Amino acid sequence: MSLVSSALKKPIAVIVITGGLLLFSVLSIFKIPIDIFPKLNLPTIYVIEPYGGMSPQQMEGFFATRLQDQFLYVNGVKSISTKNIQGLTLLKLTFYENTDMAEASAQVALQVNRAMKFFPPGALPPQVMRFDASSLPVGELVFSSPTKSLKEIYDLAATRIRPMFASVPGLSAPPPFGANSRSVVVNVDPQKLRSFNLSADEVVEAIAKNNVMTPSGNIRINNTMYVTTINSLEKQVSDFGEIPIVTNGNNTVFIRDVARVSDAADVTVDYALVNGKRSVYIPIVKTADASTWDVVKTLKSKIPEMQSLLPDDVKISYEFDQSVFVINAVKSLVTEGILGALLTGLMVLLFLRDLRSCLVVVVTIPVAVLCAVMGLKLAGQTINIMTLSGLALAIGILVDQATVTIENIHQHMEMGKNKRRAIYDACAEISFPLLLILLCILAVFAPSFIMNGVPKAMFLPLSLSIGFAMIASYFAAQTLVPVIANWWLGETKHSHAGLALDKQEVEEVDEHLEYEQHHEVRGFEKFKLGFMRLLQGGMKRAGWVVAVYLLGGIALAGACYFYIGKDLMPHVNAGQFQLRLRMPDGTRLERTEAGLHEVLKIVDSTVDGHVAISSAYVGLIPSSYGTSNLYIFNSGTHEAVLQVNLDEDYKVNIEQLKDQLREAIRKKIPDMRISFEPIDLTEKIMSQGASTPIEVRVAGKDMKQISGYANKLVKALQDIPFLRDVQIAQPLHFPVISIDIDRLKLAQMGLNIYQVARSVTASTSSSRFTEKNQWLDEKVAYTYQVQVQVPEYSMTAINDLKEIPLVKGQSRPVLADIATFRLTEMPGEYDRVGPRRFVTVSANIRDKDLGAATTAVQAAIHELGDPPKGLVAELKGASSLLVETLDSLQGGLLVAVIVIFLLLAANYQSFKLSLVVLTTIPAVIAGALIALLLTGATLNLQSYMGMIMSTGVSVANAILIVTNAEKLRLEYEDPYKAAVVSAGIRLRPILMTSLAMIAGMIPMASGLGEAGDQTAPLGRAVIGGLIASTLAALLVLPLVYALMQRKASYTSPSLMPSEPIIKINKLENEVI
Repeated sequence: MSLVSSALKKPIAVIVITGGLLLFSVLSIFKIPIDIFPKLNLPTIYVIEPYGGMSPQQMEGFFATRLQDQFLYVNGVKSISTKNIQGLTLLKLTFYENTDMAEASAQVALQVNRAMKFFPPGALPPQVMRFDASSLPVGELVFSSPTKSLKEIYDLAATRIRPMFASVPGLSAPPPFGANSRSVVVNVDPQKLRSFNLSADEVVEAIAKNNVMTPSGNIRINNTMYVTTINSLEKQVSDFGEIPIVTNGNNTVFIRDVARVSDAADVTVDYALVNGKRSVYIPIVKTADASTWDVVKTLKSKIPEMQSLLPDDVKISYEFDQSVFVINAVKSLVTEGILGALLTGLMVLLFLRDLRSCLVVVVTIPVAVLCAVMGLKLAGQTINIMTLSGLALAIGILVDQATVTIENIHQHMEMGKNKRRAIYDACAEISFPLLLILLCILAVFAPSFIMNGVPKAMFLPLSLSIGFAMIASYFAAQTLVPVIANWWLGETKHSHAGLALDKQEVEEVDEHLEYEQHHEVRGFEKFKLGFMRLLQGGMKRAGWVVAVYLLGGIALAGACYFYIGKDLMPHVNAGQFQLRLRMPDGTRLERTEAGLHEVLKIVDSTVDGHVAISSAYVGLIPSSYGTSNLYIFNSGTHEAVLQVNLDEDYKVNIEQLKDQLREAIRKKIPDMRISFEPIDLTEKIMSQGASTPIEVRVAGKDMKQISGYANKLVKALQDIPFLRDVQIAQPLHFPVISIDIDRLKLAQMGLNIYQVARSVTASTSSSRFTEKNQWLDEKVAYTYQVQVQVPEYSMTAINDLKEIPLVKGQSRPVLADIATFRLTEMPGEYDRVGPRRFVTVSANIRDKDLGAATTAVQAAIHELGDPPKGLVAELKGASSLLVETLDSLQGGLLVAVIVIFLLLAANYQSFKLSLVVLTTIPAVIAGALIALLLTGATLNLQSYMGMIMSTGVSVANAILIVTNAEKLRLEYEDPYKAAVVSAGIRLRPILMTSLAMIAGMIPMASGLGEAGDQTAPLGRAVIGGLIASTLAALLVLPLVYALMQRKASYTSPSLMPSEPIIKINKLENEVI
């Protein structure tokens, strides 16, 4: 039993089922997550190992390579890259597609446990994290107080507010930024130590022996069990000053005699600034599968409760809210979709001139779209730019299904049938052709299931949204449309637009055309007759016309493809930017902060004070919070990252503003290097961690050789006029005081390297990692590190270093007695991939597409000649992703065409007819590319999807013409006449559906909404492709069909012995 007959037998059941689906679909709208992009689910794992004070080379040797060796045992590892700076190793493990990441994470954790056995003493266990590119900060929770210190604010944020993040579903809980962790700091005075013949290491030992954590025991006395406690831990911070260091007779030296004990923070290595003032903030980071909108909305609702946990003089505010962009982008696309649906409905009404028929057509749109939303929810997708773009695209095609059904119903009514019979016959007749069209359009998106990486993550949600909508539309056309057509339609007559013709219908078409040719007609009928005469004239030169079309279309498409710019995603002119500042390698934190303040003044004067808010981070992430490097990575105290949001009403071209800032900063601070970085969520996600669109990785074994070639490459890239901010990203000239110990002298004095190293560490760093000791603050039930150090600003000259005592209780020897000192330099960051170290040459692009810039950079690398043996220079970052994406999309389009060809061949039982249908594709590609060129857009992920979508629609139109033409050919035995008549029959429906879809795409193509810059190329590609394919389907396709079928057989292709191999009339299924 067919769908149509089942629906007409039980119309109430159809309404009930439709209502139920709509109910669940509406509920899905409130449950489905809302985000800017789909989940990328990139197979990556990060391993972070901090160890304060260790040099980059030591971090690489003691941690990175050791871990890397162990991770080679993990299944599915594609590559291992590491970043090593002072006090931190960051490893990124990339896995092959379809790797079981849960099993991979477990294997990585096991190998970490094994590698730890080889770590230096005092090393903490590494942290293993899954971190998706879409797990990015979507705002900042900023803390401010006019009275409290940064340390106090930091502690309140860490101990009172951060634990509340667990109550917000989908919210990660990174530590606060802007200060270091609270610590009991024992600042020793080198002069006082020398006066008592003590060293800093003796202070460390005294604390280790006198502040000891011991478990409580129990004692049972009579009927009571007592807990036995001992004051082995100091109760107050001030009590540490009373710890004795040494006792000589009646004289005891206490810590308070040689040091100042304070409730302070670890060594300052960073500052966070909001609007130029030092502050503390917690980045709001959602998990990859969470909804940005839901996370931010829930967090904002918790802020009053958070505020109640803080003192009155500490305030919380939520800044840099990226969810506003997300929800505005979603609202914009929804609005564009609604406007598109209204314009589509008006276009249908213009052609049908029957309000009831128009309502039948339009009512299927919300049904299909809502069912598609439910399908997306069940498939684990989100509402994002890609899924909404897919739904907006689907609207035009949804109209096609219902329009064809309504047209065919009117045709059968013209044959004299009553309304019920006409509806049943019409819907049953086109059931299979509509199914074929559905399958062909779905085939266009089939390649999304065989893509990999980012292209798949972006293309699959769009494909699913269109697929679910199309499937729902097909079932609606076969069930809901027949039912409501019976209730709503009158007996209005319409002209023919048949999809499947029997003999009686062909005769009626002939009579209708004969009448029109000999009587005066007006309006559309007159236009149709003129169109058919044009086709008849074209048939005389069909060979030339088709040859010129095919050669010209392919040549034009090829020329446009090579000329048009190519990008990953459309450029967005957002009112915000992110700037990385690099002072000379090794610059002190305070000097870098001062440079940042200068930059803030330059920015403010350049935009005439229209800075809404600025946020900056200066220096290193504290070693206690290594995972924070996943959100902000600085290689030293010489680096800072600045984010600026401009006032909404301040309109400026961001690229021009960046050039103005480059010039102003170069003049004002000549020793500062700057580089603009992605700030928009779209750019950050698509960059996958790359700081600039152009990144060239120069890898090898010898750092001198690597840096030499990298410097040559920098000079070559600086000659390319459209590149900006060309520089080596890593600090390669970090200043070093090299202490060379004479081991012979050391042995003669009865000392060893261990003693010297402990003394130097206590004086230049702290005992935080070499001697772990903790203090319990019983008020807040938190433990804090106790560390001994020389005050940060006490050691100001090399002589201070030389005077460090080495022997307990003696003023001599000092460090200068057994060591020599020299100033040198070393790389401040060692990056490694596999067995090779590498440096990165980075650059930004101005007024050029990524594809052209990539080509220019490749040419520059080629002009440098072959690199030295063992050296490799290759493009990474967005450039490599662009190549991967375009290759994937091109391959996907080719696969789609092949699938459609085979599907049509199976339906028509003819390869020639399949080729005829596909001849509209060159027009689609050429039309879409021309539209993009004329509007200044590039070929990117969005526009490519629009082109693929247009291909599906053009195939649908071609199927309708070829299906009718083939049936008419068997009746007329004249392929030329059959082609002309078929095109005339399909003229109105093709124009109506194409113009309706074009009208529906106008709001999106205009790019006026919040996400307009990102989605406009998709709409423009669809419009250009549809215009060209519609002209090709109406004017060229009939000629191609006539040429291909002029010698076609009239025999059935069936090989069944029961069927005679003679002429078959397929319209009547009778043997002639």
